[in-house]
Amino acid sequence: MDNIYKKDDNREDSTKEEIEEKETSIWPMLALAAIFALCFRIFLFQPFNIPSGSMFPTLLVGDYIFVSKYSYGYGPYSTPDWLPIKITKKGRTSAIPPKRGDVVVFRQPKKLHIDYIKRIIGLPGDTIQVLEGRLYINGKQVPRIYMGIEEMGHNGVIDVFSKYKEILPNGKEHLIYEKSDFDTYDNTELFTVPDGYYFVMGDNRDGSLDSRATEQVGMIPEENLIGKAKFFFFSTEGVGNRCPLGDGIFKYPANLFCYITTIPRVIRYSRIFDSIN
Repeated sequence: MDNIYKKDDNREDSTKEEIEEKETSIWPMLALAAIFALCFRIFLFQPFNIPSGSMFPTLLVGDYIFVSKYSYGYGPYSTPDWLPIKITKKGRTSAIPPKRGDVVVFRQPKKLHIDYIKRIIGLPGDTIQVLEGRLYINGKQVPRIYMGIEEMGHNGVIDVFSKYKEILPNGKEHLIYEKSDFDTYDNTELFTVPDGYYFVMGDNRDGSLDSRATEQVGMIPEENLIGKAKFFFFSTEGVGNRCPLGDGIFKYPANLFCYITTIPRVIRYSRIFDSIN
């Protein structure tokens, strides 16, 4: 009997040791996964979501996008703010200049804790001006083609826009929205883009705070660039007020059921994995 109990004790001890070894072996795997995810975010792609309509119709509220970090090299804002180690504290490594028409994410120069997404309109040395809603680059009016009227809703408000196809000097075509040609930033001074800076604008021309707003944003230093917007990985209209909390003892289960059945219906499936123009 003594021998039998000794065998059982040994078996229990060995089982405990195996469990402890398995628990110990998990931590290096988790650490490795965390390092891989961090490197992926810093050097390859970083996810962003779109919270506003400043880039209508190209980007919609509820879009989730991947931004390539390698497109323009790496700068001070390539790493997360909480990470004490920076790739560079000033300037850019392996600087690859953005092209006119690129949709870029950058650190807002007047509010360095906020990321913005806009389109590159002016390159170093360019002159930029908007007169009666029409964009001029280096003294020449940028062509735009009228595409019709569109409605766009956000936060329960539906706006009516004139939709145009704009053709930049390098042949890049993209869509823009205009409410009118006489809004706040539809008549500007003549801007000259200095070396190391870029002039950006939102595609929703009358609903975008961008380089035309010199006090609030201004031109973007190249070291503030974070990356180029590449493609959508998810997009949703959001549940919004589709599932109000009702009355009665079953109001919470009913509300949860509404969310579960509504979420699949508000996903914009056609945008997922689509590239950003």
